[in-house]
Amino acid sequence: MQIKCFTVNPFYENTYLIWDKHGVAAVIDPGFYSKAEWTSFASFISDHQLILSDVILTHAHLDHIFGCEEIYRNFGLRPRMHADEISIYHGANQVAAMYGLDRFEYPPAGDVLSNTEILNIGLLQLKILYTPGHSPGGISLYNEAAGLVFSGDAIFEGSIGRTDLPGGNMEILISSIRSQLFTLPPETTVYSGHGGVTAIGQEILTNPFF
Repeated sequence: MQIKCFTVNPFYENTYLIWDKHGVAAVIDPGFYSKAEWTSFASFISDHQLILSDVILTHAHLDHIFGCEEIYRNFGLRPRMHADEISIYHGANQVAAMYGLDRFEYPPAGDVLSNTEILNIGLLQLKILYTPGHSPGGISLYNEAAGLVFSGDAIFEGSIGRTDLPGGNMEILISSIRSQLFTLPPETTVYSGHGGVTAIGQEILTNPFF
């Protein structure tokens, strides 16, 4: 698996582009907000001759979906997410107004994802781990072969996702992390929705919330 991280938008969100050896690619949490951010992403796709095949949301908070419309316009792909995130997705502009941000367009949601589905991106497999708590239908994406997980905003290096937004629940989030993420091999690399790269074992030992 090849990985490119784009840190974007006013919330410093990590958008991940992944692809296999044949160039079949998926974007996880496209948060591109400015024209320059989108141009950087689109140029990377073109320069590396990647075939974008999927858009996957770990959750649907606005900082993770700003770029969905541009991807839909340019690649015809609708974002896939857990069913419990659909209402969050459709309420994104209400949240944008709360932050003083302009309204933005976003496409219809794509196919919903189940709690335990395995996604095939070319030769890559991503196993869905159901990790709600930061949001009602939050998921993480685990690739056993590469020993890595995309955790969305469930867990960060030295922290966890906030739970004071609609649908958030601290008790559920802690339980999700313990049952779905901390049961992964300790050497598993964690790519979070914000901040730096960490590892499961490091978080088990040092994360102050546990």
